[in-house]
Amino acid sequence: MRRKVIISKTAEKKLVLLLGYLTENWSVTVKKEFIEKLDSSISTIQIHPNIFPESKKGKGLRKCVITKQTTLYYRFNSERINVVTIFDTRQNPKKLKKEI
Repeated sequence: MRRKVIISKTAEKKLVLLLGYLTENWSVTVKKEFIEKLDSSISTIQIHPNIFPESKKGKGLRKCVITKQTTLYYRFNSERINVVTIFDTRQNPKKLKKEI
């Protein structure tokens, strides 16, 4: 069963900044490859939301590593996937608490 994906304002903002960074500092190809990885991960989450481990950062929060620099945090119920944030793992981990 595919659940509906809801992206929070925080996650949306972070994604826009990340895609802009990839375009400016890397290439359109790198941006495209990241989008493909992100889409694939979200499709997997929609079908098997329990597949990724629970995070110790919050109750019911799960984490999906998209790349070694980027992790997607989400919660789910029987109807939807709530993408809480997309986190750059090179940042101070304490910043994550503000986003969740």
